[in-house]
Amino acid sequence: MTSVAPLTPMSLGALLHRIDHEWSTRNRIFDLPTARIWSPEPDVDLGFEFLGRPCATPIGPAAGPHSQMTQNLVLAWLGGSRLFELKTVQVIDDLEIARPCIDMQTVGYNIEWSQELSVPASVDEYVKASMLIRMLSEWEPLAEHLGDGPGEHVFDMSVGYDLAGISGEKVAGFIAAMLDAGPVIERLRPEIGSAPESFARLADVDFGTRIADTLTLSTFHGCPPHEIEAITRHLIDVHGLDVIVKLNPTLLGYETVSAIVNDELGYRDVSVKEQAFADDLQFERGIELIGDLADYARERGRRFGIKLTNTLVVDNTRGVMPDDTMYLSGAPLHVLASTLLERLSDALPGRLAVPGHDGEVMVSFSAGVTKENLADTIAMGVNPATICSDLLKPGGYGRLAPMLRALATTVSEDGFADLDSWRRHRQERAVAAGHRTTCAEHVAAIRGEGREPFALSGNSKLPREVDHDLEMFGCVACNFCVTVCPNDAFFSIRTPEDSDLESRQQYLVLAELCNECGNCLTFCPERGDPAMIKPRLYSDVSVFAAHEGQGFLVSAGRVVDYRGGDLEAATVGALLAAPAGDPLGGVRP
Repeated sequence: MTSVAPLTPMSLGALLHRIDHEWSTRNRIFDLPTARIWSPEPDVDLGFEFLGRPCATPIGPAAGPHSQMTQNLVLAWLGGSRLFELKTVQVIDDLEIARPCIDMQTVGYNIEWSQELSVPASVDEYVKASMLIRMLSEWEPLAEHLGDGPGEHVFDMSVGYDLAGISGEKVAGFIAAMLDAGPVIERLRPEIGSAPESFARLADVDFGTRIADTLTLSTFHGCPPHEIEAITRHLIDVHGLDVIVKLNPTLLGYETVSAIVNDELGYRDVSVKEQAFADDLQFERGIELIGDLADYARERGRRFGIKLTNTLVVDNTRGVMPDDTMYLSGAPLHVLASTLLERLSDALPGRLAVPGHDGEVMVSFSAGVTKENLADTIAMGVNPATICSDLLKPGGYGRLAPMLRALATTVSEDGFADLDSWRRHRQERAVAAGHRTTCAEHVAAIRGEGREPFALSGNSKLPREVDHDLEMFGCVACNFCVTVCPNDAFFSIRTPEDSDLESRQQYLVLAELCNECGNCLTFCPERGDPAMIKPRLYSDVSVFAAHEGQGFLVSAGRVVDYRGGDLEAATVGALLAAPAGDPLGGVRP
């Protein structure tokens, strides 16, 4: 078998046919039901400014598994995301990441770090996503679900991890293409003309060619301060970008982090790597760096911000994923990132753009954000709150719209119509209660009487299980595999009435969109790996040939080749022949 990339993106034309087919047969887009499409509340403005650019909501996917493929970004947009931190791009674009690479059994752990596509393929995915969002915003069937309109959104680039790679031709070319995607758009535009009529009429839409002009620098772990400074200056001077520097929780120091994680929150099985703290940026130097870079950006007419935080390096003591080191996220990281924001606010009076300081350095946030803590997180003054771990739980992208509705309800019930005035109110309320800022108030709560949702005791329940081995056809039909897959690789087909299959739904895998991250395995109640056991469909002959194990090569809704039994192939063929059976609407990518 020849080597094959872990992901094979769908063409723009195939994605348009898939949307049209799903909508006409099931009233869904990429398996997201209309009830989970966000429509803005008419009396509450959730908008904010991201480095001076308007965004209609303060949430979106963090750089990670939800922001590297077109359908990922479209699903997040449908759910209400308006700030998209794109998957981190780096010069090494043929990484071999061990599998499984995600462990969401309780809190969150992973061993992935940057894009799994080639750099040119990443450009195509982000441009396709931008084009699709533009078309969907004008697509007549969606109009009633988008309310008064979807509002403005921002794509934020992310690159790493050293100056040599970032200043090299490959990453420089990526940034240039994101700043002016005109040639890519014109190369892709003909695919719209051959799409179903409802989309074909949008072939002449004036797509914006500037896909992104802001960038979050992922310093990851062990990047020295002089390197961070040199990269940021390079991005400002050479590319004219507004830049955010993502910081690590190690800034708090080993003693503080281990005390919070192991003692206060009770995660005594988490082995915090002490050496990672020695290798990372130290707090006092970090304070200097933030001040210096903010001044450097301002002097050149650019904006600067920080992001809290990257994941936390820990020893792999769980044995679920293969590497020696893994990266912690979720609930405990929320406490660390919030605590770090409070410390930075105290050390940088008047510099951060948060309540009680009103400085110029914008603070972006990504750490264990959920529906339950979103309002308190936004009240701290962060712009935006990006999300990853929570979207890897059952419901997936469908968890976004309820978050925004809950936030809008909180703002409205407090008597306000926009985030800025509501935040000022929350700051005044926090001060009246004896806290310096809303951040200090939040930290006091989550490290005090309100720690339960962030502690081990509140995050020790395992996913439910049933005593049954998973089979290719038939299962408990919980739909978890569909919603927890960040790439929308799974889809379901209602079992035909004349079929001998017992379960009401059958689940299949678009194998070219499956990178075997392991998240469906974590949440499947039955014993077995859905990504390997459920029928794996291929539409690309070369990708089909490069894989082993069961699989079905499909074209125009028919099985044209397969690995496995004749009966299985016939069953898959019958399922695809059902009215809503062909996920591609009869079109090959």
